[in-house]
Amino acid sequence: MSTPSSVVNDYLGSEDPTQETRDLISSLPSEKGWLVSHLYQFQGRWHTQALLQGLLECQKHFEAKDSDIILVTNPKSGTTWLKALVFSLLNRHKFPVSSGNHPLLDTNPHLLIPFLEGVYHEFPDFDFPKLPSPRLMNTHIPLLSLPESVKSSSCKIVYCCRTPKDMFVSLWHFRKKLAPEETADCPIEKAIEAFCQGKFTSGPFWDHVLEYWHASLENPNKVLFVTYEELKKQTGDTIKKIADTTRKQRYSDGRSDGK
Repeated sequence: MSTPSSVVNDYLGSEDPTQETRDLISSLPSEKGWLVSHLYQFQGRWHTQALLQGLLECQKHFEAKDSDIILVTNPKSGTTWLKALVFSLLNRHKFPVSSGNHPLLDTNPHLLIPFLEGVYHEFPDFDFPKLPSPRLMNTHIPLLSLPESVKSSSCKIVYCCRTPKDMFVSLWHFRKKLAPEETADCPIEKAIEAFCQGKFTSGPFWDHVLEYWHASLENPNKVLFVTYEELKKQTGDTIKKIADTTRKQRYSDGRSDGK
């Protein structure tokens, strides 16, 4: 499973791709990135080479279950916090806060919840069916590029959106710490222009957000749309929405929900 460092590599990585990925990217529109050396446009969205390879493997091999819960965000949009909150919610009977042995006390949420395209990039043969139900996963994959089994199953999707200004600022600081040498001197003005043009991982921003927002309106029993700002200002109410949406998954064994 992806570690925090390997997740970073998945954003910025440019290791030798598979032949399939190499053949594909040779035919795709590409741009020099401001966060990574190059971005490739696939199904109308921009991806790093590493995450594109993981996306292709995910599309081919991932089989969703009705009991799955998939957390979706744009990069730097509250992913880590959302993972921690939903993991705690799902495991609140197994790991009560008062027990003192909660995994989040000493384990990064990225180690507890698999990042789909990251795992498929690093471990194409990872055995997702062996994960216990309900399986909790996260992704940045745009709605139109999700595996067909996710769209056709009764799994739940929780989407968290962050305002584009705050998302960009977070991405910019992330880039300053970890960007490869060839993009290190990119001025912020150029980065802002590229961001507004949608040229970042999983971009354009509004396409990614609005697809999931429309899906939440069309199928509210499947897709819950929340915002990072709601999580900050109305944490309890927003967690209750998530709890209500995932209730069936959390209690698929028939156990009633306590307080």
